[in-house]
Amino acid sequence: MSPPILFDMDGVILEGPGTDPQVYADAADRALDELGAEPTPAQRDDLRRHDLENIADHCAALEIDAAAFWKLKDEYASETSHDLIRSGERGLYDDIDAIADLADRTTVGLVTNNRHATAEFVASYVPIEFDVVRGRRPTFEDFRRKKPEPDFIDDALSELDADNGFYVGDSHKDVTAGRAAGLEPIYLRRTHNRDVDRPADAVAVVDSLAALPSVVGTI
Repeated sequence: MSPPILFDMDGVILEGPGTDPQVYADAADRALDELGAEPTPAQRDDLRRHDLENIADHCAALEIDAAAFWKLKDEYASETSHDLIRSGERGLYDDIDAIADLADRTTVGLVTNNRHATAEFVASYVPIEFDVVRGRRPTFEDFRRKKPEPDFIDDALSELDADNGFYVGDSHKDVTAGRAAGLEPIYLRRTHNRDVDRPADAVAVVDSLAALPSVVGTI
């Protein structure tokens, strides 16, 4: 079996570098409503973002469970994100068929800092048979384990019983995490990172997923 090839999701499969902050803002508002909280405008602004320390402090002040708020916020964000993907408002890159072709002859996985529920949704939505899917679960602990930490990639490799391979991503933190996990990082250029300097640890740079088969074959 050839070494596995793991892929980031945002900026690689889904268009754009990440979830629109407004999705999280609206999700936070819905979570606060469900929990019956009435934050001040300043508290609401903080709760809409991902500042864990402020979120814990504000939830304590509002007498709501911080873990429950965080879980609801993630669930509502996922719900909206999935609707945006289904409607085409957030699109897919037109070169992801190359991943499907690779999946016919080697192990492929999806490893992302985005929510695990959305990673699972995307894996079922696109015409690709991923062998492993790992995203951020709706806990404070998992948020702290995001890339550039290698933890999510390590989890995927453990599930695959593999210790080498490739990781394809569009950010410096993807390259850092891939290298820390013992993989060969491949840096993918898209419109949003076209002018970003090449990460020092990237073993290769590609302008399209279609270039991967030939690049992987030479490494």
